[in-house]
Amino acid sequence: MKPKGLWWKAGAVLLMVYALPMAWLGRVSVQVMLHETIRNLYFHVTMWFSMTALMLLSAVWSVKALARNSLISDLHAASFAAVAFVYGLAGIVTGMIWARFTWGDFWTNDPKLNGAAAALLIYAAYFILRSSVQEPQKRLKVSAVYNIFSFIMLLLLIGLMPRLTRSLHPGNGGNPGFGNYDLAEQMRPVFYALILGFTALGAWLAQTLTRIKKLENQSWLA
Repeated sequence: MKPKGLWWKAGAVLLMVYALPMAWLGRVSVQVMLHETIRNLYFHVTMWFSMTALMLLSAVWSVKALARNSLISDLHAASFAAVAFVYGLAGIVTGMIWARFTWGDFWTNDPKLNGAAAALLIYAAYFILRSSVQEPQKRLKVSAVYNIFSFIMLLLLIGLMPRLTRSLHPGNGGNPGFGNYDLAEQMRPVFYALILGFTALGAWLAQTLTRIKKLENQSWLA
């Protein structure tokens, strides 16, 4: 492993070692309705922030793949999208658990919940599209364009649309965001540390997945 690549990976480990115990055991602000479930802020919300960052990186790699006609960049894009997709599934599951204890049901007719599900389905179609095209150069062009489209749809579905309609989510539909809550001062550094930690860990996983794909596809990458 090159020394220049160690610093951010070591940083990811240190952030997680600090933040995860604090997320479970540290002091939190017990809000009305949320009570101790506010600890899910550390997992559900940070997972979505990290997922969005990883999907942005995936879209950037797709732009590079198109601009340079680079199969390696296309592999990077697919790897980042795969890890981000898993993060998205984790975000859905943690959100459902939180909804059950705060809204009374695992799933409600909320625009952000529906938008998140639709966004993940769009990305699921991205992986199906990649697997259906066997010729590497054609797969690069088709999947790269679709991946960029998928990221734009993600921003619209979970970023813009919930703000234009009524939503139960904080920070959407006229509801105050968590930034306006009287949170314990110890919560903010843990929250931001987990966003950085999960994002760096996801990038590390994506990098490792790309290396595996390179080994599996040496024949057409050569």
